[in-house]
Order: sequence, then C-alpha cells, then structure tokens
Amino acid sequence: MPTILITGGHSGIGLECSKYIASHYRLNLILAGRSLERVDPVAQELRTTYGVKVGTLKLDTSSLASVRSAAAQCRTMLDTGEIDSLQAIICNAGVRLNGPVSYSADSYEETFATNYLGHCLLVDLLFDRVADHGRIVYTVSGTHDPDTADGKMMGVAEPDAIALANTGKDGTKPLSTGKLYGTSKLCIILNAYELDRRLRRSGSTIASISFDPGATLGTGFLRSMPKPVQWLSNTDFMNWVLKRMGTTIGSADFSGKSLAKISVDPAYANGSGKYFQSNDGKLIERRSSKLSYDEQRALKLWNDTKTLVHLQPDEEPAQLR
Repeated sequence: MPTILITGGHSGIGLECSKYIASHYRLNLILAGRSLERVDPVAQELRTTYGVKVGTLKLDTSSLASVRSAAAQCRTMLDTGEIDSLQAIICNAGVRLNGPVSYSADSYEETFATNYLGHCLLVDLLFDRVADHGRIVYTVSGTHDPDTADGKMMGVAEPDAIALANTGKDGTKPLSTGKLYGTSKLCIILNAYELDRRLRRSGSTIASISFDPGATLGTGFLRSMPKPVQWLSNTDFMNWVLKRMGTTIGSADFSGKSLAKISVDPAYANGSGKYFQSNDGKLIERRSSKLSYDEQRALKLWNDTKTLVHLQPDEEPAQLR
C-alpha cells in the first residue's frame, strides 16, 4: 500500500491530516518528528484506530545531520520492504519563534533552517524514491504576502538564502521574528514553484504543491510566545478580531483535512505549481504574492540553498538539475 511521509504529522494540523489520510484513503504513513517520545504514541493510536501501517522517523528539520539520518533510514525502510512505495512527502513541520535570534546546530538562523532548509534537503535526498504521479506538498502561510492582511502583520525581507541563514551575525541587526517567519514561507513557495518548473521540463509526473492552512488557533503553534499571548490566541474574541482584520482563518480540523486532500486525492492530481488556501471553512485555489512568481529570485534561491545544505553532486536528482 502506498505510504505518505509527513513531517510534524503527530500534532496540530499535521495530526488531523494524518488521521484523515488513514481513515478516508487507507494509506500507510511515516510520521517524522523531533521527539519520538511524542511521535510513537500517536503512531500507535493511528495503527490501532485505523488499521494502517505507521512508521516513525526521528527528524529535526533544523539540523542537516538529522535530515540526512532520517532520509537514510527512510531509504532503508523502503529497501527492506518495511514500508511500501513513497507516494507523497508532506513538508508540514514549522516554527514561529519569539525572542532573540537563535541559530541551529549548523549555525543557521533557526526559523529559516527549520521551516525551509531542512525540508529542501529532505526532498532532495528522497526525491528519487517518490512514486510516479506522487506529490511534494509544502505547508506555507499567507504571511508571505505583504499585500494581504496576513502579510502586513509580519512583513517579509528579500528572499536571499545566504543573508537569511546568517541574519544577526557579526554585530548586524537581525530581522524581526515576524519577518523571519514570513520570509521563510515565501522562500518555500519560491522553491515549490521552481521545483514545479523543473519537473515539467523533465517530463516528470510528480507534483509540487503549496498549501496555506490559514491562521489556525489552538494548535500549539505559538508555544514559544508569552503565556498571555497563547491564552488570548485560543479565544473566540481573538478569532473574531482576526476575521475583522481580514486575516485568513483556518481550523486544525478543516485545514488538516484539506492538506490531506491536496496530498493524495485524485481531485488535486493537476495541482502542481499551484497555491491552495484554507479560509473560513473553504478550500480555494488562489494566487500567491507577486514576489513568489519571480523566476530569477527563485533560481538564485535554489542554487544558494544547495550550497547551504551542502548538497553533493551524487545527491542531486537528475530530474531537478
């Protein structure tokens, strides 16, 4: 039976996505997360409840070494028949940090490393094992678009991978946490569109799709924020305020189901190069920001990303060159 690999599939939107894939499509899963102590009980519950095979991977997307280790383990699982063909990779895990700028084990800014670099490397290392007509799906955010209410709350910077990875070093002023988050999501979309262009040129049947779940309160996404902010974010009042501001609103349940559909449902088989959004109970296709369609920026970002993740020539999929 085909298998879906999802990062962060054990909590929040990712968990709702995993449940829906298991219950409605009866597909097997690999849950990848930083803490197996948190991932393993969820995997067991999914096995028991839905009768599907659920593997687990220890994976911290902020660490290139962890990504390489997890990718190697996944390849072994495929080679030994522990899991069946890899039908989709859902790059769902992400962070929105608060406080002073922090750096990953590789000395890259942590938000950019976690949300963007780790997922890019994961896709590169496993791309050749994705089945024909498979999908690469990225969880992104409307905060990447400065022309929307979502984006105006955060703001974005130039999608320069080298600068973003090294912001705040050598005594320079780092970007704000909001801009770091919004720009990391912009980079994901630029990368997803560049991936789609390369797939189409190579004649590949694999799809590259972006999905914005909307502002999803109560999922633990703001766990790094001060306690009063976390409490306020879970109230009906805050939901009302955000809607009045024009913010894109999602819910863990609906957004999770939408992510599952985009990742495996035949209805979205032609979704490559597209941007889908969950907004107030509706799943729609829309345009992303103007900047996200800049092919020159996307190409520079693509090449700089290879440098930052230390991608070796024999690791680069032929279809993506």
